Amino acid sequence: MMIAVAPNGARTQKTDHQALPITPAELAETAVQCRDAGACMIHLHVRDAQGGHSLDVGAYRLATTAVRDAVGQEMIIQVTTEAVGIYNVDQQIQTVKQLKPEAVSLAIRELCADSGDEVKGANFFSWLQRERISPQYILYSLEDVLRFNSLRQRGIIPGDRVSVLYVLGRYSDTGTSSPEELMPMFQATDAGVVWSVCGFGAAEGACMLLAADLGGHARVGFENNMQLANGKLALDNSALVAQLASGIGGLQRRIASGSEARVFLGL
Repeated sequence: MMIAVAPNGARTQKTDHQALPITPAELAETAVQCRDAGACMIHLHVRDAQGGHSLDVGAYRLATTAVRDAVGQEMIIQVTTEAVGIYNVDQQIQTVKQLKPEAVSLAIRELCADSGDEVKGANFFSWLQRERISPQYILYSLEDVLRFNSLRQRGIIPGDRVSVLYVLGRYSDTGTSSPEELMPMFQATDAGVVWSVCGFGAAEGACMLLAADLGGHARVGFENNMQLANGKLALDNSALVAQLASGIGGLQRRIASGSEARVFLGL
């Protein structure tokens, strides 16, 4: 089972938690802690000088270099293209083409919002495949899953084996996740999909354990949740990773290393 950590996100601040990593040095320290706790991937966001969300290539290079120097090849480094209402599709694509990261997350509802975006999306997704950059497609609802399936069936998203992340709770009435949200998305999953889950709120841990039981993978971290399963505030991101790593022991799952995850994702 692959465990990814999303340590900061686009919106959270140190006023939300003093252990939130923002600078390259803080991200590198967090990567080491989470690697030691069982994570094989880190999902990075970078910030501008005012602490706001950024897709700045220079900031990404500083952050990825710091993390790589700290953990070597023991973790996959995935960057985000999240728009946060700031960036358009062309800017998102240009960031990835300039940076050429090892792995990248892509929201289908941003990159392929409607049929008018499909040609541009198809060209970009094919470029990622040629450059051996591992995409993870972000899906927020059953409707997103069904659209993703359609894009695959029509060849817009290439590859016999693709990676997706099911985001639970982002658009729920309470803003928190529940394990029940996963089942319709899981049941609609087509063959050849490597799927992971992330969730909002203290039910994150329960959602991850259900994913483990169903054969999926997990992403935890302060981007979506800062609470342990018992409702207490986590000391840091590594506490959430350690909680999950401990919990899957009785589910016949073994934690994947960074090298195993790269093989699994075709990197």
